[in-house]
Amino acid sequence: MSQNTRHILSLSGGKDSTALAILMRNSVSDMEYVFCDTNKELPETYDYLNQVEAYLGKKITRIEAARGFDHWLTLFQGYLPSIQARWCTSYLKLKPFEDYVGDGPIISYIGLRADENRDARISHKPNIKVVYPFKEQNIGYEGVQRILIESGIGMPPYTKWGRSRSGCYFCFFQKSIEWVKLLENHPDLFNLAQEYEDKSLDIKGGHFQWNDDMPLRELRRPENIDKIKLRYEDNKKRRWANRPNKKLVETLADLEDEERETGGCAICHL
Repeated sequence: MSQNTRHILSLSGGKDSTALAILMRNSVSDMEYVFCDTNKELPETYDYLNQVEAYLGKKITRIEAARGFDHWLTLFQGYLPSIQARWCTSYLKLKPFEDYVGDGPIISYIGLRADENRDARISHKPNIKVVYPFKEQNIGYEGVQRILIESGIGMPPYTKWGRSRSGCYFCFFQKSIEWVKLLENHPDLFNLAQEYEDKSLDIKGGHFQWNDDMPLRELRRPENIDKIKLRYEDNKKRRWANRPNKKLVETLADLEDEERETGGCAICHL
């Protein structure tokens, strides 16, 4: 890499990329902090990024696609994005990021922890060299928590009401219990997500629903909410009972790994 190499750290609004930004704050003077904004994020995510920006003392550049979600939804004939067709990530996150970095030499700093074993690169452009400072410094889940706590930033605020990761309010990686929590904490956003889902009913040949278990119109019924909460509590008790000899932080890291088995998009959730 030449002396004109740019150093870029992409923030998702999640704990790992935030902790990495804090860690690298005094290590790379010309670091560029960026956030790919879909304009469909949780309000807590925007608040958190503002807090992080103030701590870093450096602007977080908000990158936006030239055309937003609704444009692409129309182009895809009303078919909502899904785990199998993640066009939201491709057109609202990845392409804007790649347009921003251009074709010059780039070092991309990724918050993949030392206790993780997966490919978390954001882009495969040949001009981008990926580095993993947490792995290089053997920083795992506990270390990330320590960085966030000692900085005063803390964990992302949406985790306090049950959201496990960053991303759009209608993210299809949410589990049923997270949809319930969204309904309880942001009923307006739940209603907007349901509106998108209801409109897809008009698509010839069937429709796509955000949640695999049931449409949001069904999920919001009190009897279904009660079932989802009961199932969630039973599963949580079972998982904790199967890890009696692990520390709390190790158990939390294991539970997060279970959540990640769904293969969330790195640029959205890391």
